[in-house]
Amino acid sequence: MKHRRPAPAGVVPVAVLAVAFVALPLAGLLWRAPWRSTWEVLDSHAALTALRLSLVTSLAATALAIVLGLPLAWVLARVESRARPLVRALTTLPMVLPPVVGGTALLLALGRRGLVGQYLDDAGIHLPFHLAGAVVAEAFVAMPFFVLTVESAFRSVDTRLEDAARTLGASPWRVLRTVTIPLARPGLIAGAVLCWARALGEFGATITFAGNFPGRTQTLPLFVYVQLEGGDRDAAIVLSLVLLVVSLAVLVGLRDRWFALR
Repeated sequence: MKHRRPAPAGVVPVAVLAVAFVALPLAGLLWRAPWRSTWEVLDSHAALTALRLSLVTSLAATALAIVLGLPLAWVLARVESRARPLVRALTTLPMVLPPVVGGTALLLALGRRGLVGQYLDDAGIHLPFHLAGAVVAEAFVAMPFFVLTVESAFRSVDTRLEDAARTLGASPWRVLRTVTIPLARPGLIAGAVLCWARALGEFGATITFAGNFPGRTQTLPLFVYVQLEGGDRDAAIVLSLVLLVVSLAVLVGLRDRWFALR
């Protein structure tokens, strides 16, 4: 049976203030939400188009993050190297980098006159201000969430089971496919969902690298920004609530796999 521990004086009121600091803006959204016109906003052509683009780009970005991030997470978890801290730092960098700076970096690297982009452009691959550019921008910002989660999942796998599979003649690839990945599956799922949620809400890197073209690269967060600045404020509030509900659902759904403290 757990016993209550007395809290130091002043800690609980400050903790309550911290919760209020986070909850108050959310309460403001709920308070000003135009509930009567919610369905009308969600059913509008512009909102549905932005929502469709957001789903397409975020799912594609998640797929790209999984393809690139799964091997990287395995390397970080299993390969001993002096370069590993540097690689992990580079992997984590987009999480703390201002999104606009990330978009600018992508533009200078993958733009038509960029470090690599000039060669891509010659090959007929155009990323900036195209839908593919939105996918790349979202993957750049969201992939660290997948990599770090899956690295942790790989580290939690009992390496003795992998060693046993090798002694039975399994190749390294078969060990990864039949032992490591199945045992780390909850972490893979959690990482993919977190990655998708971050990609869905991406704004700064997307608008900088892919632009804000309605029907082409204008995802839901960009649409909300446009409506808030000079369009339909009610639409901005309703769609902000949509993104809020998605984010909250992700956090609640992953509470036992990612956020639970034991």
